[in-house]
Amino acid sequence: MDKQLKHTMLPKTTHDELARQNFVQSLKIYLQAQMIPEVKEVYEQQVKPRFEQQYQRLPQNRYEIRQVMEQEPYYQWVSVLKRTTQEMLWDSVSTSVERQLQDLVAKAQKKSQPLGSLSIDPNFSVPAHQKVVDIHCMPGGYHTEFIEDDVALGAIYDRGVYIYGLGWLGPLNDDLAQSAIYNYLKQDYPDFEPAKILDLGCAVGHSTLPYVDAYPEAEVYAIDVAAPMLRYAHARAEALGKRVHFSQQNAEHTNFADGSFDLIVSHILLHEIPVPVIKNVVRECYRLLAPGGIMIHVDAPLYRHMDPYTAFLSDWQTANNNEPFWSAMRDSDLKALAVSVGFEADQVIETFAANGVWLKKNCIGNHKSKILNSRGNWFIFAASK
Repeated sequence: MDKQLKHTMLPKTTHDELARQNFVQSLKIYLQAQMIPEVKEVYEQQVKPRFEQQYQRLPQNRYEIRQVMEQEPYYQWVSVLKRTTQEMLWDSVSTSVERQLQDLVAKAQKKSQPLGSLSIDPNFSVPAHQKVVDIHCMPGGYHTEFIEDDVALGAIYDRGVYIYGLGWLGPLNDDLAQSAIYNYLKQDYPDFEPAKILDLGCAVGHSTLPYVDAYPEAEVYAIDVAAPMLRYAHARAEALGKRVHFSQQNAEHTNFADGSFDLIVSHILLHEIPVPVIKNVVRECYRLLAPGGIMIHVDAPLYRHMDPYTAFLSDWQTANNNEPFWSAMRDSDLKALAVSVGFEADQVIETFAANGVWLKKNCIGNHKSKILNSRGNWFIFAASK
């Protein structure tokens, strides 16, 4: 069962809309399974030997590899296809969302005894670093509003993430949190029972809701800078029967009191913000954590965890896919950063959590699961106070 779960807020597709989305996903599968491995063959069999012959050494970093690979026609072709597919993805989902946007807004506004809450700040200022570029080429980024009480970008993101990842985050796009909880927290801290949990940069709540199930006695809060994401996140959580308190806030400086939370988490937030902002966010985590509390940030591995060629492939996101902060984050010394804002060095942890927790609940044996399993583990940057 590797289909996206069709909760009531998920945009519905016509036959033609679904066909376009399936085409995009099929093309992405072909790129991932066939063409990208062939790029490595070009590098290993042609480019690297040529480089070694010319310089009497191997390429030392991703910059040197990119400089020579960008001259290769096959790599150019694959890179163009990757970028074009990204743009086609958002277009295929946006068409569907635009057609039914008024209905989605109406669903989100239904007020039938809500489990959780939603607070949108009418005077909120979206940080400049989120407005200067459409992150990962999604038109409007995370924050843009097209109509009153807009949920469009939330709906586009919910469906788009599933297509982008070929279903590798599971039917609810929640593998980051599932893996962090069950392959890290529950294993390393089996007696830890947080009373209050905060999810930073929650977007539409994909990674928020698993904490509701994992810690049913806890109060769960989630914040983001983007109103369309939060409106959709709240409606989605209500549709799935999960109690979460969503509010529009900047994770650099929230309105919560000192020591308010036992567990603070984020999921692929750090690579979406500049390094100075990461430092501010980690400082805010330190302020917000109660004594004995834990912060956990889940992301993809850093460049020092990769060989130069793998780092070069990853760096494509910054070079070609509107991810301006992706590579700077992956070059950062996060442990030193945490220590600089108050965490004790021996309480800062960098580790990995195996992905694919949701796969254990499903018998998946097709090409999608093979692609998922090839992606490796989630990187965990954590600290205790």
